[in-house]
Amino acid sequence: MQHPRHDWQVSDVCDLLEKPFNELIYLAQSVHLQHFNPNQVQVSTLLSIKTGACPEDCKYCPQSAHYHTGLDRERLMQVQNVLAEAEAAKAKGASRFCMGAAWRNPKDRDMPYLIEMIKGVKKLGLETCMTLGMLNELQAKQLQQSGLDYYNHNLDTSPEFYGDVITTRTYQDRLQTLKNVRDAGMKVCAGGIVGMGESLSDRASLLVQLANLPKHPESVPINMLVKVEGTPFAELEDLDPFEFVRTVAVARILMPRSHVRLSAGRENMSDELQALCFLAGANSIFYGEKLLTTANPQADADLRLFERLGIEPEPHQGYDDEVHAAVIEDAVQEQQQPVRYYDAS
Repeated sequence: MQHPRHDWQVSDVCDLLEKPFNELIYLAQSVHLQHFNPNQVQVSTLLSIKTGACPEDCKYCPQSAHYHTGLDRERLMQVQNVLAEAEAAKAKGASRFCMGAAWRNPKDRDMPYLIEMIKGVKKLGLETCMTLGMLNELQAKQLQQSGLDYYNHNLDTSPEFYGDVITTRTYQDRLQTLKNVRDAGMKVCAGGIVGMGESLSDRASLLVQLANLPKHPESVPINMLVKVEGTPFAELEDLDPFEFVRTVAVARILMPRSHVRLSAGRENMSDELQALCFLAGANSIFYGEKLLTTANPQADADLRLFERLGIEPEPHQGYDDEVHAAVIEDAVQEQQQPVRYYDAS
């Protein structure tokens, strides 16, 4: 089993993205089988705990105060309401509960409420995740000590294209938050958005930034742009769906032990496209009718798709190593040819 690399070059990743489609999917699935049960998908639920009026100018985001999208602004939710949502998510099969607030960064006055939310969700037996904007070292440590398992902070795109997407915080600001999260002892959830008018080289550069972090993110969300009227990106051309699948496949190859998540944009994806993404190595989704402020497939639709594909939700504690090692070994032995194109040494 190959060790993950942290020395990828953009040219290497462009070569992968441009491989013949069937060859790329074969490579990605071969890597996936080495590390995961191919018939399990980790399920999370995402709740907006504070909506709208964000001071950042991300050109894709309906929550930005810079744009008029008709979104109602809401204050930070009460703790008991958040816990009720978490309990409902658990009943529907979620193993991780993610809470998102439209902030540049949390204020000191917000921290006691956030800590109470984390502790309450943990008591329900769920993994906890938050996305609150930038964190300093002290805030990261406080969240970790309260029991936060994951912190989400996406890089969004490549360093080269970043200035075309957002101007109110720097790329280094994002990297520093990821460092603060990792140094505090939390797991990292970091990915990006495709379909924002970026080039293939930009998609490669984003994946290089993620894969060359000192430790790979435990979760890597791959988002398809959701075009919202009123944002500057509302009229962009749709990305070729096969390019999205290619991005998922290369994320799997570069970060073989990470959960690669199908995130925003699933509402507009056919079942066939989602199945291709699972084949390419995606093994995590957000569950529920809404992702913060945009639509998401309903839970029963996901269950029907899982049933058609023979997929089951990944248990909270992961999977039984002994049982599923046999599943993976059998699947690998069925490969007629060795993987000759992928060198992760």
